[in-house]
Amino acid sequence: MIAVVARPAVFSFDPARAALVIIDMQRDFLEPGGFGAALGNDVSLLRAIIPAVESLLALAREKGMLVIHTRESHLPDLSDCPAAKREGSATGLRIGDPGPMGRILVRGEPGNQIIAPLAPISGEWEIDKPGKGMFYATGLQDKLAAQGIESLIFAGVTTEVCVQTSMREANDRGYRCLLIEEATESYFPAYKQATLDMVVAQGGIVGYTASLTALRAAMNEEGL
Repeated sequence: MIAVVARPAVFSFDPARAALVIIDMQRDFLEPGGFGAALGNDVSLLRAIIPAVESLLALAREKGMLVIHTRESHLPDLSDCPAAKREGSATGLRIGDPGPMGRILVRGEPGNQIIAPLAPISGEWEIDKPGKGMFYATGLQDKLAAQGIESLIFAGVTTEVCVQTSMREANDRGYRCLLIEEATESYFPAYKQATLDMVVAQGGIVGYTASLTALRAAMNEEGL
């Protein structure tokens, strides 16, 4: 077992039964000219975590952990996109509309792809999710169960929306969850901090948070 110095307490996990989950590091959310920027957000805030997520991904690959990449995406015919979700934003852009990088949040479009520095490699899972959470309508629960996964280490964007939703879904399904603090971000920094605090409140009601440094130290200490 690996023991990581974390909040609110030490997070222990078996790396053979753990997976790294990288949430929605997509071009449309992180790149200038993408959907996120078109909504008026400062994407530089999200881009700032790319080196940390790269380092975390490299660590997981080095240690032979399962890696899962998610994308928020919809079928081209939008049959998996409820009308309530597709209602317009302040800019008038809606899911499926032509955007700066192709149709917004549609599978296969350029903007829907994971950014190049974090591109999945052979053997890593790619989960296209039509909702904020990674379990809804994805079949992920069955895949994780078949793999014997018990613990999930989270990174990605945005902290208060898709990351937090996925962690809460995982917590409800009995997974032990750890969020890496430098490897997640929001367009609104105060929302990130609030989410970190909510995760660890009441003795870790949703899960744990830790620094990448603490995770690396714990994994290297065990000689993995």
